Amino acid sequence: PDEDPRMTNPSLEINNLSVSYKINGRWLPAVRDFHLHIAPGQIYGLVGESGSGKSTIAKAVMNYLDDNGRFEDGSGVRFMGRDLCQLSRREMRPIWGKDLKLVPQNPGAALNPSMRIGAQMREIGQRYLGLSRHDAVQRAIEMFRRVQMADPENVLERYPHQLSGGMQQRVVIAMALLTEPRLLVLDEPTTGLDVTTETVILDLIRELINDVGSAALYVTHDLGVVAQLCERVLVLYGGEIMADSDVSLLYGETVHPYTIGLLSSIPRPGLTKYTQKLPAIEGHPPSLRSLPPGCVFAPRCPVALPLCHEVKPALETTEPGRMVRCHRWQEIARGEISAVPEVEGGLAETDYSEARENLARIMELTKHFPVRRTLPEILRGEAPRPVRAVDGVNLSIQRGHTLGLVGESGSGKTTLSRVIIGLTERTSGEIELLGLSVRDTVRQRSEDVLAKLQMVFQNPQNSLNPYMTVRQTLRRPLVTLRGLSRRAVDAEVLRLLAAVNLRAEYADRYPNELSGGEKQRVVIARAFASQPDLVIADEPVSALDVSVQAAVLNLLARLQAENDTGYLFISHDLAVVGYLADYIAVMYLGQLFETGYARDMFTPPHHPYTEALLSAIPVADPAQKTEPLRLRDEVPSARDLPRGCRFHTRCPYKLGEICEREAPPWHNDGNENWIRCHIPPDELEVLQTRTPGGAQHQPAPGTSTSESSDS
Repeated sequence: PDEDPRMTNPSLEINNLSVSYKINGRWLPAVRDFHLHIAPGQIYGLVGESGSGKSTIAKAVMNYLDDNGRFEDGSGVRFMGRDLCQLSRREMRPIWGKDLKLVPQNPGAALNPSMRIGAQMREIGQRYLGLSRHDAVQRAIEMFRRVQMADPENVLERYPHQLSGGMQQRVVIAMALLTEPRLLVLDEPTTGLDVTTETVILDLIRELINDVGSAALYVTHDLGVVAQLCERVLVLYGGEIMADSDVSLLYGETVHPYTIGLLSSIPRPGLTKYTQKLPAIEGHPPSLRSLPPGCVFAPRCPVALPLCHEVKPALETTEPGRMVRCHRWQEIARGEISAVPEVEGGLAETDYSEARENLARIMELTKHFPVRRTLPEILRGEAPRPVRAVDGVNLSIQRGHTLGLVGESGSGKTTLSRVIIGLTERTSGEIELLGLSVRDTVRQRSEDVLAKLQMVFQNPQNSLNPYMTVRQTLRRPLVTLRGLSRRAVDAEVLRLLAAVNLRAEYADRYPNELSGGEKQRVVIARAFASQPDLVIADEPVSALDVSVQAAVLNLLARLQAENDTGYLFISHDLAVVGYLADYIAVMYLGQLFETGYARDMFTPPHHPYTEALLSAIPVADPAQKTEPLRLRDEVPSARDLPRGCRFHTRCPYKLGEICEREAPPWHNDGNENWIRCHIPPDELEVLQTRTPGGAQHQPAPGTSTSESSDS
């Protein structure tokens, strides 16, 4: 980095940073000997698994450590010529207010729920820019327009809870950029967002930093985002720097085993469970209580030598602007050894011509949520319009197969899953399980139905009782749904733990003693305890690191093959869905807009909405610059649905009045893939082959759904 002429006056200089936390009376080192320099106009990526120390670095840069944290002697965080480590909270406030801004992962927690958005924006302009009330409001409106916020004047009058997640994140980014800060710290700002919203947010960050000349530290575990957004990237593991280099070098000539493992575990479009197992990094990040004496990554490294376990490697400069901490990087660079994880073969390919038993059939399923009448409705004497979250959906799921359900937030995916599982009462429609009609709610269903239909939720932390051990958690369905004896239950608990690759001693641990991946394994084991025929998985890997995600996807694929279980797998990530699914259904505003074989989902023709989802997948290769098909505006309200085609307000190919007036018909593309659109499939294929979004889609081997069979 020293060769960069911008470094004559860097925006941020971190030298010898070490941070410790006091836990149970002991000071434990969370980050050790950390160095980082960021130039003006530069976006620097900071990547690593959960527990690597990324958030500690972000808090240290902001000089906002937790109460039990401290900077060790010699640590330096210089910003605008001042060492922030030496400043008090009172001295930091004007710096936080104007020049140093944080964009957190959870925008809802960053906004004051009791204040209108306009009041929060206005306060920043008046307090830190010295603007009048009127000028502060005008500047807020101008900034909202820059972040492509629809109807900014209306947004100023709303409270945070009245905005979608994407709108809240744009508000937080607009707040951060309102004062044109010198440095932005972005802590996982798009992790919880749909890929389409993420694309707009990343464009915005890139453009505004270029316009203002600010610098940014982008903290994430998403290597695809880093490849497309960042200029340089630093890889952190166990509180230490593993690699630091130009982004093209890190991805193009990877020489550290940890980085190689992370990149190998990413599911890519076209890769399926039939192609290969996803490589996953074995083991877990080190505990702060017992750090290894040598290389901190040695216990998980596939090429570690005895030397690696005994002697800590130095952070070496391998070439100008590139540093690596590894005893064996030269051998890897010369090709003498390989740190790429061994790739195991995939599952046996399914013969789709063979008819399989239908586990579940969803017929014309509808869920409308009643709401209070608005004042205009009262004045006009109109009945209140309900929220039409699910509106006439038909699906079928076959034994041993996975139906992937994708769509943005607000499309109705989770509501559909909750209606099927019985947590939400349906408005109309039929649900059949193994040919028998299923009642509305869990309380109305028999134990036999409850046993056959199970669910895995997105957040394993919220799915487990913190006061129950793993053994107690797994015993409950074994006793209540399978009626096993005590002796049989104890044996089955151990079998279930082994099935999800957890050792027997995990049975007596509590949830707070487990990592995120381990908690999700326990949740999966609980779902399989009743020997279900169908498992609904609602975003089960979206909150996990890529290496843990790979292990969980492999686990789900193996358990399905062993038990011949059907899955309804819900996600907004088409690369993840494409890996596990046999069939894919695309949902938008309560309706299905495309269904078909997963093996064909990455090849045109697509519905324009599917094309936008596919093109927005961030590719973990900086040499492959993607050009996503950007959608207009936000997802419309499910209470005020567009007439005609529900997608016409955002569609890049809208034909005109026919899209605005008439509901589109279903078309078969000739390969049993069904598209709901006024544009015929052959014309869509021509459009999508010529456009950047369509041109980048590659054929994907392996996997299936069709509206003709309602799957």
